[in-house]
Amino acid sequence: MYHQILIPVENSPADDTILNHIKPLARWSNAHLVLLHVADGWVARNYDHLKLAESEEIIEDRAYLERRARELTAEGFSVTYHLAMGEPSDEIVKFARQDHIDLIAMSTHGHRFISDLLYGATVDKVRHLVDIPVLLLKAKER
Repeated sequence: MYHQILIPVENSPADDTILNHIKPLARWSNAHLVLLHVADGWVARNYDHLKLAESEEIIEDRAYLERRARELTAEGFSVTYHLAMGEPSDEIVKFARQDHIDLIAMSTHGHRFISDLLYGATVDKVRHLVDIPVLLLKAKER
């Protein structure tokens, strides 16, 4: 069924929503989990072009991915992670295409009206640009 599941994470409590939901599916299908975080601050967006040093954001994001990957590996999952830099929707789509992903599992924030235009753009763009299933879950409010 699913061999590789891409899970974009954002280093927020919303990540727990999607990870807790996807674990049983990953176990059932013996899928490999691919965690992806897209750093999108100024340094991240200009990192390669301007040959910049890693920002605190990038360092923290990499540490977060490493910690999450260790946790999932300790639970018995096959996991890799990748830190991309730039526009989140573009990087998610690019990564899904180049890594032969079978499913993208993302959390949403359930914004309304003007917030959808600002915050829902990533999910909306991803679901329109890929030809694979996209599982969307509304993040639980804390």
